[in-house]
Amino acid sequence: MTDDPAEVAGFVAARARVLEAIATAARRAGRSPADIRLVAVSKAVAPPRLRAAVAAGLTDLGENRVQEAAGKADAVPGARWHLVGPLQGNKARRAVDLFDEVESVDSVGLAVRLDRLAGELRTTPLPVLLQVNVDADPAKAGFRADALPAALGSILDLPHLDVRGLMTVGRLVDDAEAARPTFALLRELLESMHGDDARLGPELSMGMSDDYPVAVEEGATIVRIGRALFGERPAPGASADR
Repeated sequence: MTDDPAEVAGFVAARARVLEAIATAARRAGRSPADIRLVAVSKAVAPPRLRAAVAAGLTDLGENRVQEAAGKADAVPGARWHLVGPLQGNKARRAVDLFDEVESVDSVGLAVRLDRLAGELRTTPLPVLLQVNVDADPAKAGFRADALPAALGSILDLPHLDVRGLMTVGRLVDDAEAARPTFALLRELLESMHGDDARLGPELSMGMSDDYPVAVEEGATIVRIGRALFGERPAPGASADR
């Protein structure tokens, strides 16, 4: 049950605008828009608005923090939850129990812990993405691009993880074109590693409210959109959406 039909209508319109921008960018790149998933990043959005968003078709929701998602999940039926922010080891058990997909695996140690917990708590492998710090930004988490290939085999050997691809948090830029090199490098890294080991999935999670059309042109299969759907929200510091 939704709380406000007018709010549902607003989200229907916002979703349509974003999907049209995705489709336009996909066509420019000779891609099918159907190959790109929209994750609505819902940090700092209260459950009544999220119920309206789900009713409008925004069923993939992304959260930056385990604790915040845990306070929302039961109140927002019908959503599929993505963890798109950093995951501390002491919250890994809750994350495995709560999220449908973890997009922010940033170390071999975290992968090993998630694999063990997924074996205990799930009947199917946990879908994950490996977060890459493409720009070597000290303020961001993630594997270094030059270190990930050496770590990949040991992660892919973990039986309770489904490693579907790579994710990155792009740079804050005034011009979306300035983000293109980051997205291109992530795509090239995925192509190189997938060629070496086909167990690595093809997903590329990249692109946010300011730059997602460029990310789609460079091969994004998941875009993480917050502000363009939900408006401005108080959340200082580095983030997995904008």
